[in-house]
Amino acid sequence: MLSNILLQVNTAKAVTDGVTEVDVNILQLLMEGGWYIMLPLALMSIFGMYVYFERYMAIRRAETTSPDFMQRLKDYISQGQLPSAKNLCADNDTPMARMLEKGISRIGKPLSDISTSIENVGKLEIYILEKNMSILATVAGAAPMVGMLGTVIGMVHVFLDMEAAGTVQVADISSGTKQAMITTIVGLIVGILAYMAYNHLVGKVSKVVHKMEASSLEFIDILEEPAR
Repeated sequence: MLSNILLQVNTAKAVTDGVTEVDVNILQLLMEGGWYIMLPLALMSIFGMYVYFERYMAIRRAETTSPDFMQRLKDYISQGQLPSAKNLCADNDTPMARMLEKGISRIGKPLSDISTSIENVGKLEIYILEKNMSILATVAGAAPMVGMLGTVIGMVHVFLDMEAAGTVQVADISSGTKQAMITTIVGLIVGILAYMAYNHLVGKVSKVVHKMEASSLEFIDILEEPAR
């Protein structure tokens, strides 16, 4: 009995000692996914990163304005210094400032016309802020599907290799299986990152839009003050 236990322990030790560690080269592993799948995923990730950082910097500039901007604008308008108010808006060079500059140029007309002109400029500024953000949304949706395409192609290779080998061994199906798994992983990673980046930019644009709406309402209130 004791000899059988010792024999089992020695056998398990021999199996453990016989395990071969394989050093995995990440770049080589990615290339096994197939260039026709990995190249589109690489391009998607590059375009996605470029769009994200370019839009992030543009939106960050758009939401940066002087803390006393509205107070100075109010002082200029109440004193009738409209050229100074326009210069103040021009110096800030933000969507909010350009929107209010349009409203200042309409002073003297009915408030409804002023409000409409401000709203039109605001819509244009929002469109500019959201420029190319649809690319991120496309990458977020398309990258996982491209990865799944690579998975299907990899599984087709597995079945073809199995058919050609006759007697199936791990080595016969490992290449196609790795391709199937690698493309799925990479596609999901690219898609998840693009999805997170898109939602982050959407949140920042929403903050700028709310700030623009609050500023336009405050501007209309400033114009209505003399009539009170």
